[in-house]
Amino acid sequence: MDPDDFVELSCAHCLEGAGLDMDFSFAFQPIVDTGSRSIFSYEALVRGPANEPAGHVLGRLNDHNRYRFDQACRVKIIRMAVDLGIPVNININFYPNAVYKAELCIRTTLASARTFGFPIDRIIFEVTEGEEIEDHAHLRSIIQEYRRLGFRTAIDDFGAGYSGLNLLSEFQPDFIKLDMKLLHGIDQNRPRQAIVKGIVQVCRELAIDIIAEGVETREELSWLKDAGISLFQGFHFAKPGFEALPTVRAEAFL
Repeated sequence: MDPDDFVELSCAHCLEGAGLDMDFSFAFQPIVDTGSRSIFSYEALVRGPANEPAGHVLGRLNDHNRYRFDQACRVKIIRMAVDLGIPVNININFYPNAVYKAELCIRTTLASARTFGFPIDRIIFEVTEGEEIEDHAHLRSIIQEYRRLGFRTAIDDFGAGYSGLNLLSEFQPDFIKLDMKLLHGIDQNRPRQAIVKGIVQVCRELAIDIIAEGVETREELSWLKDAGISLFQGFHFAKPGFEALPTVRAEAFL
């Protein structure tokens, strides 16, 4: 990979597309806290410029544009969060293979947070567990550096990927997000119930908070709450809002 691919980018350059031959935007989906009946965070989900699905954008990434895309996403999300008046946390997905050196690649994020006035302690970086992570030491260094700077971290799609609990034995994020396929119909599936109960116990001992994502039914929500989970994301509460903050239905809370 050409080292020039990792030049430090300015906020203005990122907002202009960072030299990428594609346009993109974001939809925002709330993560709710059923304990306080409030919105805990909004996850920024990449979309095409006319609300095309994520694959419309992600399918165009390669080794040479992944870093610029990653940096441009961070700046655009922070700018949109401020423009939309998000008063809580934001969840930003990042790509470990796009992070050349954690302390250098985070500079643009820090600069944009200062420029637009968004607190860094309200930024949660998510890395998906569904994509194979070849260099665990590299990912560990990223998470350690981000936490040192005041950001929080999460492992997304936990239970769907290659590493599972092995990841938690090497480093502990602030959050894990349980994969929606694991949770689908969990109120009627004893094997999945046993797996989730085990994960809840492990996370309790490691002081890791759990977010259950992809929750679609009242029955799933009820079982997961009884299992000790209070943070949720899914259509049961609200669908993603394209360049907007969707309304969470009050009746969605049990």
